[in-house]
Amino acid sequence: MPESPPKTPRPPPPGDMAMKPVVRERRGREAAPEQAFDLWLQRGLREMFDDVAKEPIPPELLALIEKDRKG
Repeated sequence: MPESPPKTPRPPPPGDMAMKPVVRERRGREAAPEQAFDLWLQRGLREMFDDVAKEPIPPELLALIEKDRKG
């Protein structure tokens, strides 16, 4: 049976972009330079800002958000 062409992966939903790897290699082929740059940038940003993003939200900010929600 002949090999079918590889399916093009669907892009992730917009809110899920940071959770998915950007570069996908198949059968030893190298990723496009733009994808390699995107992966490098994504990893660098995560390395620099993951600790900050994991910090708890200050109570003062939470109070402002709640006040805004209530109108």
